[in-house]
Amino acid sequence: MMGLFRKLFDHEYKELKKFTEKADKIVALDEEMTKLSDDELKYKTEEFKERLANGETLEDILIEAFAVAREAAYRVIGEKPFYVQVLGALAIHYGNIAEMKTGEGKTLTCVLPAYLNALEGKGVHIITVNEYLATRDAEWMGGIHRFLGLTVGVNTRDMSPKEKQEAYNCDILYSTNNEIGFDYLRDNMVIRKENRVQRPLNFAIVDEVDSILIDEARTPLIISGGAQHSANLYIDADKFAKSLKEETDYICDETGKSTISVSLTDEGSEKAEKMFKIKNLYEIENATLLHYINQALRANYAMKKDVDYVVQDDEIIIVDQFTGRLMKGRAYSDGLHQAIEAKEGVKINQETKTLATITFQNLFRMYKKLSGMTGTAKTEEEEFRDIYNMYVIEIPTNKPVIRVDAPDLVFATRSAKYKAIINEVKSRYDKGQPVLIGTIAIETSELISDLLKKAHIPHEILNAKNHAREAEIISKIGEHRSVTIATNMAGRGTDIKLSDEIRELGGLCVIGTERHESRRIDNQLRGRSGRQGDPGYTQFFVSMEDDLMIRFGSEHIREMMKSFGFGDQAIQSKTFTKAISTAQKRVEGNNFDARKHLLQYDDVMNTQREIMYGKRNEILDSESIHETVLNSIHNHVTDLVKSRNADSNITDEELQSITDFANENLLKNDISKVELENRDADDIIEYIYEKAKGEYEAKIKEVPVEISNEFEKALSLQVIDNYWMEQINVMSHLREGIYLRQYGQDDPLRAYTTEGYGLFDDMLQKIDRDITVFLLKAEIRQNIERKQVAKNGQTNDVKDTKKTPKKVKKVGRNDPCPCGSGKKYKQCCGK
Repeated sequence: MMGLFRKLFDHEYKELKKFTEKADKIVALDEEMTKLSDDELKYKTEEFKERLANGETLEDILIEAFAVAREAAYRVIGEKPFYVQVLGALAIHYGNIAEMKTGEGKTLTCVLPAYLNALEGKGVHIITVNEYLATRDAEWMGGIHRFLGLTVGVNTRDMSPKEKQEAYNCDILYSTNNEIGFDYLRDNMVIRKENRVQRPLNFAIVDEVDSILIDEARTPLIISGGAQHSANLYIDADKFAKSLKEETDYICDETGKSTISVSLTDEGSEKAEKMFKIKNLYEIENATLLHYINQALRANYAMKKDVDYVVQDDEIIIVDQFTGRLMKGRAYSDGLHQAIEAKEGVKINQETKTLATITFQNLFRMYKKLSGMTGTAKTEEEEFRDIYNMYVIEIPTNKPVIRVDAPDLVFATRSAKYKAIINEVKSRYDKGQPVLIGTIAIETSELISDLLKKAHIPHEILNAKNHAREAEIISKIGEHRSVTIATNMAGRGTDIKLSDEIRELGGLCVIGTERHESRRIDNQLRGRSGRQGDPGYTQFFVSMEDDLMIRFGSEHIREMMKSFGFGDQAIQSKTFTKAISTAQKRVEGNNFDARKHLLQYDDVMNTQREIMYGKRNEILDSESIHETVLNSIHNHVTDLVKSRNADSNITDEELQSITDFANENLLKNDISKVELENRDADDIIEYIYEKAKGEYEAKIKEVPVEISNEFEKALSLQVIDNYWMEQINVMSHLREGIYLRQYGQDDPLRAYTTEGYGLFDDMLQKIDRDITVFLLKAEIRQNIERKQVAKNGQTNDVKDTKKTPKKVKKVGRNDPCPCGSGKKYKQCCGK
């Protein structure tokens, strides 16, 4: 009965059934393909392209194209994708996530869908987690594609724009997720269309898709520039934060390791008002101070040394909590990095101002088709479906998995657990079996290392502090008597080779020192053992004092362990195993909710970003934007009249105000109030607009049309870029304090959306105003140059670059004020 139910309703079962039918047909072409000469096999690429040009679809050529790619793989690298790899390739082609166990050959699997989709000529991006893998795979797997006549490129951060353009124009591009994102942001900051490097985002195959689209989903890509800040204020805020008492002055809400929030209580707010000598911390004039205090609270009570960051050479370096690697050159944004520097007493560096930003969630949703592959995704399938519209298809293994996954050993205390771990390691070390010990924090890996030293067990330690020797350490993990400690599975994606001697000893033994909050990360650790049919053994050692169990474990279970007096004894029980699984599911649910919540907020910014980037692209791609700037003039004149008149009956006072503003800010030849009398609002708008338009068009007739076109583009780009960068930071600060609205019974998201769009409309009005004023008042020069507002911006993926000082042009008394008020300089900042 259950089998029938599955056949009727299980999407994965139906998809695998469909893939199996196609895979049978693909494999059946083996003999036909082996008979083809190299030239005949290569010519198939041209044949497929011609068929597509004549109206056939990818579906029409899929069977034969996959068969060609399989044969080419065998001729170039001596490996032909197995039947299960063909199933994985089909899952990827149809926009799914192929869950393939560790060691099943994901890298070769993606060759087939990449080849097929590249035949359309629209570009295929294969995304990896680091540049080493991107470069390796472009050379290794790229040889197969080059053999078949396709072009293959690799995209790295140190390439010039011209090199990047060439890479993106290749049929298949290997790149990291970070570089794709930063190139997208940089493309939307260029001042000439020929400086763009990317083509429209067509099809992406994301390797380790769970790491990129789940683990890194909450970390935005940021291009930033320097911002003014006060180091003393960071220090003062840090002193204040350190003086507070938990529960009394602040509350730490630990809904999950990645979602810890810290907020002041009423008592804490009163202490802040006394210390900083202010009346109300939450008045608008104290918004900056509140920002510093909030970041100091996060730095002191949410961010942990040697877990979230390390202090190295008097510098704060972020630790990737999912890989355990140091992320040198990256900095927390919005002042958090400076708050941590104040906390640790190191030099406080300049705070950065965000110039462009996007999350991976919205970046990858821009691809026309998105797919991925990983060894661990099933536990997050709901999120992949909801956010990215991708199903997870579990692909069978080529050989049966014979690894033994032993039940968890549960201890009452951490000390008892660590003692048992050392005894287990010693036992296996003595017989020669290699052991991999997985930890979730640097401090735990160093504690285990100290205990192993006391037990005289030689070992290697692989964490963010020892990243430089990663490749060397990983290469020896499977050797005789090897003992390795690794934090959060640094080195994921690298094969661990076993000798026949090690297989006889039972393969690699993997010991987890505690459960991660995500079952998926635990599965990644298990997956280091038992690859491609190898023997192996895995077991987790858990204590009721572990962070996960303290935050989410059952108090009833902890009390039960104490009452039975287990001491150092371990227990194996379905009750305890269920409690651990329940705790992990709760955290996973919280983290999913947090990422979904983040996306709801980011979607507000994403809509605004798409509109602004659309405006920039229209400017860059159009031969002339004359009609667009005339529309800006009309919009500004409309705002001018409407803002001074709420209804159709215009008073004498309103008429005088409109006349004065138009003469001061728009028109060279003054108009009189009499000219506007006896006209309704719409007539006045059209009258002033025609006057302004006439004066502007008379001015641009004095210069060649190519000069006026360039003048309009350069001016519009600079105004748009300046205001958009300001909008990014305004929205960031709005979001930071929006949660307080819930205390007034308001929905924070609805408030953020409503107020965010209000700010956006205000920005658009200011853009129209500045474009209008500058068009009408500025002098058109023959040698005008476009200015890139964020030319020296840095990314949160590389180190600071040196800033080039700007030349400031002297402002004339009758010129528009640079502050953007719309007034003449002499009547504004020049008073």
